[in-house]
Amino acid sequence: MVKTNTKQQTPDECSHECTGCPSATSCTEAKVGSNLPPKVDIDVKHVILVLSGKGGVGKSTVSVNLAFALANHGYQVGLMDLDMHGPNIPKMLGIEDQKFAMIGNKIEPVHVTGTLSVVSIAFVLPDTSTPLIWRGPMKMAAIQQFLEDVNWGSLDYIVVDLPPGTGDEALTIAQLAPNVRGAVVVTTPQDVATLDARKAVKFVEKLGLPVLGIIENMSGMLCPHCGKEIDLFGKGGGKKIAVDLNVPFLGAIPIDIEMRIAGDEGRPFIIRRQEVNTSWESVNKVMEALIKEVEG
Repeated sequence: MVKTNTKQQTPDECSHECTGCPSATSCTEAKVGSNLPPKVDIDVKHVILVLSGKGGVGKSTVSVNLAFALANHGYQVGLMDLDMHGPNIPKMLGIEDQKFAMIGNKIEPVHVTGTLSVVSIAFVLPDTSTPLIWRGPMKMAAIQQFLEDVNWGSLDYIVVDLPPGTGDEALTIAQLAPNVRGAVVVTTPQDVATLDARKAVKFVEKLGLPVLGIIENMSGMLCPHCGKEIDLFGKGGGKKIAVDLNVPFLGAIPIDIEMRIAGDEGRPFIIRRQEVNTSWESVNKVMEALIKEVEG
């Protein structure tokens, strides 16, 4: 059982003594280098965070396709699903029936390919319809376990799929994970999404991490009948905020029915090479731009 200090300090009481304070991972007054949890010692060269200001923008789709793109480049990749209350990564990879195995005192991740391994809270739930009813401290303890108690082996990359917003999960992984290379912000073009994406970018910058770039998802829709592009959610919003905030714009991905089918079937869109179309080319171009940004 995780034991937590339930006494919440008020701003006037806070003296920046972070040890034991339940606000330590979210307090904007915490000193850099103060007594926050130390980085977990695991063998990974780069950790990439994938986040968004709001839900429903296709963040998990980006995470899955990025992980596969990196694995296809010959890298050893871990994919960490930290959307505790909506863990969709297993479904999108066709592994939703898998469960964790223990080898010695270590959790064995679920191996999708020889170069891609996955962890998700979904692998410990009784079934896919079971809700996770946890407060912040429980989620933070699980994130620490996903880092230090999993038999990751030696990895080139860990791609972290985060829940929407700028809360506990994002703060915890940014503070605990070693070698965080930076964050990717996913948005859709309309103002209601880009407003929150701006907050996500500034959140990443407040943590002192590089913004690897912005991806504009659902950027127009290709009609499956005539092939004409329809600006269903608008277009260009992601590029505009990238320019405004002086961060890289990695590209735009249109809405495509085949991409939805790929997610539902557990077969990532990026690996469907035999079905190359305009949308596949857009996804591939964005993934290549992101890999180039990550590799510097």
